[in-house]
Parts: sequence; C-alpha cells; structure tokens
Amino acid sequence: MIESFYRLLIELTNGRLTSGILRRFARSPVSRFVVPSFAKIYDLNQEEMEKGLSEYPTLHDLFVRTLKKEARKIDKSNNTVVSPVDAVIEDVGPITETSDILVKGKTYSIEEMLGNHNLLAKYLNGTYMILYLSPSHYHRIHSPVNGIVTKQWTLGSKSYPVNKLGLKYGVRTLAKNFRVITEVQTDFGHVAVVKVGAMFVNSIETTHKGSELEKGEEMAYFSFGSTVVLLFEKGIFQIDSTLQTPKEIKVGEKIGVFRN
Repeated sequence: MIESFYRLLIELTNGRLTSGILRRFARSPVSRFVVPSFAKIYDLNQEEMEKGLSEYPTLHDLFVRTLKKEARKIDKSNNTVVSPVDAVIEDVGPITETSDILVKGKTYSIEEMLGNHNLLAKYLNGTYMILYLSPSHYHRIHSPVNGIVTKQWTLGSKSYPVNKLGLKYGVRTLAKNFRVITEVQTDFGHVAVVKVGAMFVNSIETTHKGSELEKGEEMAYFSFGSTVVLLFEKGIFQIDSTLQTPKEIKVGEKIGVFRN
C-alpha cells in the first residue's frame, strides 16, 4: 500500500504540468524573494559562493551557483579518482556478470542505464558508485578523472526523485530517468559518468567543450538536486579504504585510486 501511494505521489509531483510550473517559478524574477529563506532553510555556505545572495536574480540562479576558485581543493595525484560533486555517497559495490547492481534493496540494470549493449561488456564485474545531491548541495558536476571523452549521449524523458525514498519506491529511477552519460577513456581504463535528472525534464546542462577532460574541470550542472552514478571498468578501481557509506563528500576529494 505505502509503495503504491508513494509511486502515485512522485508521479503527481513530477508530471509535465507540475514540473513545468515549478521550473517557470524557479526561473522567474519573483522567485528572488525566496532566495534568502531557501539559503537559510538549507543552510547554504554563503562564504564559499562566488556571489552574495542579493546578486542571484532567481532561485534557479542560486541552484546553479558557482563557487570561489579556492573553495574546492582537487586531489591532483595521477592515480586518484575524485568526487565529481558535492554529495552523499549512498552506495558503492560490484557490477554483476548479468549487469545488475543492488541499490537500497532494488536491482538496477547497468545495460538499461547505459542504453548501449555494445558498451556494456567492459563494465561487467566492475564497480559502481552512487552520489546523491540534495537541494542544499552545490549543483555543478566536475570530472572525477583525467581523460578523453569517447562518447556522450542522452537517454530518458521523465524524471522522478532519486532521494532515498525515490530509490526505494520509484520505478527503476536510476535507469529510466532523463540522464546524460559521458564515457571517459583514462590511462587505466574506461569510466562512465552518468548524470541522472531528478525533477525536471532536461534538468542537466552540459558545459564542457571538446574531448579532453582534466580532473576537477566542470562538465555540467543540475538545475535541481539529483544523482551521479560512476561506473568503472573491471579491475581498474579500488575504493578508498577509509570510505564508509553513507558519506558526505565534496568536489575534488579522493574517493579511490586506479589500479596499475
């Protein structure tokens, strides 16, 4: 009963009409009046923002805010993998031979998430990591590695919540939501950065141009809180031994290392 109720609730709050209304409000000049209260409710760190609150003309501008250059320190060691976002690491684990991952008691298909059978084989028996962004987090996405973008594609049309309840009661949210997938070739193997939308259709905006990526370089941003899924090719990644989930983490902090 509760599962059916929650599914109905998230469908109602993420339909074309309701999401459209919320999106228009967040981008409208009138939304500037809620900027101070939003910052207070979600306890945003104003010291690290590039601008003061009064300089954000809309709520959307606050969502996609940039930070001062010194606000995030990027681990530049050659073999490290860093967090691409400010987020909570919700889960990390193996990708099975059948492409499944188990998240919050639900099984997801990496093949469905990627939507590309030809790319699937390299990720079987590899590692996945799920990083959840709440409305309080900085919403810009940075590269977790140095490498070359070999492919980038978009899938899905509708977005349901990807918070804990959404992952538990939603219908294959990580594999069905609107998402932008970037595959990166590193010196150690392939990494897929799956950016999963959470509330608005087309709520992911890519900002990176060209094929080369530098660790810590901005790739895209979310228009609202959402999730990033990292997929690592088999045998190339070792998670940091001190990391236990759930864990709050920031852009540029080490999450693991590549194996030689």
